[in-house]
Amino acid sequence: MAVKITFKGSPMDLIGRSLSVNNKCPDFKLVSQDLKDVKLSAFAGKIKVVTSFLSLDTPVCDLQVREFNKRAAGLAQNVIVIGVSRDLPFAQRKFCESNGIKNVNVLSDYKYSSFGFNCGLHVKQLNLLARSVLILDADNIVRYKQVVGEMTNSPDYKDALDNLGAVIKNPELDFVEEFPTQCKPCEGAVSLLPQSVVVAKLAEHPGWQSVDDKKITKEFTFADYAGGVLFVDMLASIADEQGHHPAMTLSYKKVKVTFTTHNAGGLTDNDFIMAKIADEIA
Repeated sequence: MAVKITFKGSPMDLIGRSLSVNNKCPDFKLVSQDLKDVKLSAFAGKIKVVTSFLSLDTPVCDLQVREFNKRAAGLAQNVIVIGVSRDLPFAQRKFCESNGIKNVNVLSDYKYSSFGFNCGLHVKQLNLLARSVLILDADNIVRYKQVVGEMTNSPDYKDALDNLGAVIKNPELDFVEEFPTQCKPCEGAVSLLPQSVVVAKLAEHPGWQSVDDKKITKEFTFADYAGGVLFVDMLASIADEQGHHPAMTLSYKKVKVTFTTHNAGGLTDNDFIMAKIADEIA
């Protein structure tokens, strides 16, 4: 079920994957001001403050970037601040140059929607990002998450920075990943699952069925055709980043999804990782 926020009092739906505190953040992909792809992994080893906003061409978002730019000047060297919106990179560069923004890496989600989809911060009705602050540690574990309930309001800067201080003091977290967020590269890195393991995993993924012991499939039903199309777009985008290639059949408001790992000749852990992602975004 989509998370609800508001824009000027009107209900809005957040769509995408479920991102929880103390879980690993997926490796999303953004675009820099010089039109180069930038992945989260490019900031490996740093504590990341990731703040998203609607558009730089609004007063609250303008203030948000300026405020983080000011506060970032006094942060430790192992902390980096990343600002994300769906503004075009040209507009972001113009804003940063005009306003002296040197302490925030302002990047765009306009091309891939990767940040919004992977972090569950894409606003369905507006095709914009929710206002949020995430703190990721050096291992990309989500240590703090603030999603502003009313999109026209500012984030709670003090709460975010207080939590950042706590992460700086305790940078490492005893972390056991309950379920991977990222597929392994298929070439030689994944092996076929024994049938007994497939049966056990199917029991953990309601609605998914085995096909010839080599594939898993599930049919999703949406309120209308547009809902089905949006689901296909999201899953295709995420699957492409994961290096997975599902079969998807759209029939009005129903979408049938089938996973298999072609290089392995059957089912692997990757197929069940993708099944969980499909369930999250449906």
